[in-house]
Amino acid sequence: MKENTVTTSASPIGTDPGAPASSAASTPGTTAVDTTSTDAPGAASPRRHSGPLATSRAKWRYWSIMSGLSIAAVAIAFGLLAWDNPLPITDEGFWLIAELRAQNLIVIAMVALCQAFATVSFQTVTNNRIITPSIMGFESLYIAIQTGAMYFFGVTAIADLKGLTPFAIQLVVMVGLSLMLYGWLLSGKYANIEIMLLIGVVIGGGLGAVATFMQRTLTPSEFDVLSARLFGSIANSDAAYLPLAIPLCLIACTLLYVSSSRLNVLALGKAATGNLGLNHKVETMKILFLVSILMAVSVSMIGPMIFLGFLVAMLSYQFADTYDHKYVLPMTGLISFVVLGGAYFIMKNVFYAEGVVSIIIEVVGGGAFLFVILRKGRL
Repeated sequence: MKENTVTTSASPIGTDPGAPASSAASTPGTTAVDTTSTDAPGAASPRRHSGPLATSRAKWRYWSIMSGLSIAAVAIAFGLLAWDNPLPITDEGFWLIAELRAQNLIVIAMVALCQAFATVSFQTVTNNRIITPSIMGFESLYIAIQTGAMYFFGVTAIADLKGLTPFAIQLVVMVGLSLMLYGWLLSGKYANIEIMLLIGVVIGGGLGAVATFMQRTLTPSEFDVLSARLFGSIANSDAAYLPLAIPLCLIACTLLYVSSSRLNVLALGKAATGNLGLNHKVETMKILFLVSILMAVSVSMIGPMIFLGFLVAMLSYQFADTYDHKYVLPMTGLISFVVLGGAYFIMKNVFYAEGVVSIIIEVVGGGAFLFVILRKGRL
């Protein structure tokens, strides 16, 4: 008599080896194999399922959340263009007013993408889920530049810093300093990311101290003008920035999304990255260069917004329930737009205080940060 042969799936860590295959399939990221008896001649081979969304339930959940976020994003975008518009939608004047409001909508979308893609990618290469690119001192450098201009050249310097040329110079300075820092600290015999992060914290603190000293010497009127630029606000943006900012944002985000598979490998750590055939240092430098561009664009456009990236990255990992960047990055971008656009819409049209959008996001994001730090479960 022919012996019965049964194919079983390898038990994932933390599951009962004797559990049925259906229980293994319910764990995201595991491989599920249908245990089918092969008594009969010509029986079908076992069906195998693998991938970041291993079960149909996980796929349904992911795409349901993405659909809901897409609908919310479209509703927010339409609300920003149409709310309080005195003319009917069929009137030509309606679209003229909407066109004037479109600049703020474009800025919100750009900042949302920059913060989302930069934070997720930065957390991946540093292998740390509780930090953001702000730790490298981008916000402190922006504050130092604005304060220094006011301190040395007076109130008129703030107005002179608006325009495409000052914007481009500020981008070059931010990206250049970050590349010098990365190139110095990630090269050599004892290069490691932890030292790079610590140096970034020290530099950020030093720039912040210098900026605070200069602010103390300003007159009350000068400090009042400066303070408006030091809070993240959509009002800080200028239409002249868009011809340069839009291509940089789209190119950097596209390159990061195309590098999703490499980010997946980098998330495994330096040793595993080398074993899988990638140069960890080179790949890390590429990602950090793109992150620097995105953060420089975001900060130069609207000013500091420290916890937005952390908040949306944390939410995207919770909702996506996968670590594959091909799925995480799009969800992070949508969540970022919904959070930033929704906060701007509510504060502008309900409370008539759009200038405090960044404050609300910082409070909520900071609270979420403390919750994650103090929580003992998984991030």
